[in-house]
Amino acid sequence: MTMETKIIQSGGVEVACMAIPVLTSSKTLAGIVEALPNGCRYVALTLMPRNGFSVQMDSDSLSRMVRVAADMSAAVVYSDYRELTATGVERHPVTDYQPGSVRDDFDFGNLLLADAAMLRRAVAEIPPCRFAGWYALRLALSRCGAFVRIPEMLYSVDRTDTRLSGEKQFDYVNPRNREVQVEMEDVFTAHLREIGAWLQQRSMLIDPAEGDFPVEASVVIPVRNRARTVADAVRSALRQQCEFPFNVIVVDNHSTDGTTGILQEMAAADDRLVHLIPQSGTLGIGGCWDLAVNDSRCGRFAVQLDSDDIYKDASVLSHIVDVFRRERCAMVVGSYELVDFEGRAIPPGLIDHREWTDENGHNNALRINGLGAPRAFFTPVFRRILLPDVSYGEDYAMGLRISREYRIGRIYESLYLCRRWEGNSDAALSVERVNANNCYKDWLRTCEIAARQKINR
Repeated sequence: MTMETKIIQSGGVEVACMAIPVLTSSKTLAGIVEALPNGCRYVALTLMPRNGFSVQMDSDSLSRMVRVAADMSAAVVYSDYRELTATGVERHPVTDYQPGSVRDDFDFGNLLLADAAMLRRAVAEIPPCRFAGWYALRLALSRCGAFVRIPEMLYSVDRTDTRLSGEKQFDYVNPRNREVQVEMEDVFTAHLREIGAWLQQRSMLIDPAEGDFPVEASVVIPVRNRARTVADAVRSALRQQCEFPFNVIVVDNHSTDGTTGILQEMAAADDRLVHLIPQSGTLGIGGCWDLAVNDSRCGRFAVQLDSDDIYKDASVLSHIVDVFRRERCAMVVGSYELVDFEGRAIPPGLIDHREWTDENGHNNALRINGLGAPRAFFTPVFRRILLPDVSYGEDYAMGLRISREYRIGRIYESLYLCRRWEGNSDAALSVERVNANNCYKDWLRTCEIAARQKINR
């Protein structure tokens, strides 16, 4: 394909400047390489969404990028930027690239500078792609050299995606994107093989009769200040119909809004409800889970329920325990529906994570940003690993660690109603908070990739 290219001198070297409307196919990547003149040292790519917008570069943007690229011997340089909105200008910082920054939605912004020689080498490694061209390119480039972020606002763009964080986060599991996700997984699996982090199918199985436990299962609900929703969650857990004994462990993380009184009253009426208040006042969600699962009253299987949400019906707990016993997996993950506070379905509806396969799910888990819900754990394995004491990504950390050795069971029908409402904790996060969350999960992936590379040595 013909690629319009503008050659400029910046920082004493030739830079090829290209505006790329859609960077998804390998044909587009081949066109970029064909358009590069032989003497070009760098290529500046302006990545534009389908609806188009203008990138307004500062006067020294390219020269700054060129200097940093030369100093750092970088494969790619990118920077923070400004978003132009109807009400003014807002800063949009991005995050540093890590070995674990392998999710396909990593935000580089819309202006990148790439080393031309490394770009040619990377494009030559890319298989035919219809959808994953940019993803394949940047993974290949990361194998050629460093990705360097400049923590400075070097350009401005018009804001094109005005959705709140709670609406954006489910794009990758939208069933309409299934064909795209399959191609992304193929590209990512090849990358893991290249860097020595791909693992064969996991085969370790649990003994579902291991250990002595007071009950067979415990529903674990960490909560802080959810007086509006916690009773609904607890009732949906207590109404489970099972042929085995179970309890509900609620870790009340020093609530101040009346949640504690609600739980005390419910615990007095039903001795299956265990109401825990941590001694520490600094626990995150992960620490609350660790407290619950290490409690002597915890069952053989620990099953998640968030204090905002409810189980879909009374058969959920039995269904999950049946999978543990039948498949002898160390973790079970179900599917859930997004609903509003009144229970009405909201897009994209059912979140079933059908991208998971028994053969490759443990590898592809490093690419996606979550494994699904409700999550359930075999207590002896959980107690050996424990969750990090954080309030975001703690369950993802456990899922990655378990998948390194054990099978993870999947349930693809809806078990859980995930209620999105104005008080939901991830409904409208700031750019800085989203960045911090993504950076932490990238760090988890960095650690896990290193561990898997070590296994393969």
